[in-house]
Amino acid sequence: MSSGVAVSSTCPGLYCGRIMVNGSVEGECGVCPRGERANIQKVCERCIESPELYDWLYLGFMAMLPLVLHWFFIEWYSGKKSSSALLQHATAMLECSVSAVVTLLLTEPVGKLSIRSCRVQMLSDWYTMLYNPSPDYVNTLHCTQEAVYPLYTIVLIYYAFCLVMMMLLRPLLVKKIACGLGKTDRFRSIYAALYFFPIVTVLQAVGGGLLYYAFPYIILVLSLVTLAVYMSASEIQSFQSLISKKKRLVVLFSHWLLHGYGIISICLLDKLELSLPLLALVPGPTLFYIATAKFTEPSRILSEGSSRH
Repeated sequence: MSSGVAVSSTCPGLYCGRIMVNGSVEGECGVCPRGERANIQKVCERCIESPELYDWLYLGFMAMLPLVLHWFFIEWYSGKKSSSALLQHATAMLECSVSAVVTLLLTEPVGKLSIRSCRVQMLSDWYTMLYNPSPDYVNTLHCTQEAVYPLYTIVLIYYAFCLVMMMLLRPLLVKKIACGLGKTDRFRSIYAALYFFPIVTVLQAVGGGLLYYAFPYIILVLSLVTLAVYMSASEIQSFQSLISKKKRLVVLFSHWLLHGYGIISICLLDKLELSLPLLALVPGPTLFYIATAKFTEPSRILSEGSSRH
């Protein structure tokens, strides 16, 4: 075995390795099979570890992305037919939930709602195609592989299932319940999905590694900005106006969930109970906005400016 390790240690590059067959290292240096990764001794090892909490949070973020976009465009194009929008919201959640379950069941180990993965070690693990070595500076040894198996491809498979489920369920539902809208308006949320699915797919394919490290901050920043924009557009300046409509409370609690999700992701705490005190910060932005909204009222600023002149 020591001789095999000694030979395999000559493999160049970060991700090239030799395949082990029946306990002995065989073959030339090259790409490891899917679901395996080269270890320190440059031998391809099967990935048998379970994803860390941070990995699951990343997958949850990528799974929420199309669902949030579905909900946004459904709300944007539904007009005043709240009943129609509610059913479409529920259908979008059903589509994404079924797609997530099917994706997990089809990922190794097949038939279980658990996955085995290779541990993410550094950013380059997401972009192995950029690290193909050239030992003689002429010929390139191609060792491109999914070193973060299956965090890269499982998201793309999930998006494919989401698109298929949407095309199977949503058109029939929209045709029946959105009768108050025009023939073109009723399908606009579906048309929007046909645009944003390729965009999020390219985003994952090109920027998956960057998103893996940046998604907690993206969640916090976007949830804070969108909550501030919503409260400003809805002219919410007091607790009474905030709780006067159920829809506003739903939007508020949804943003609070995103705040908490981002805080836990940033803290990287494996034990949820350790991060519970930090979740007390979740209502902070809302309280700050309501407390300071009256001081930034545009009409008040304009009136004070005119009175001084």
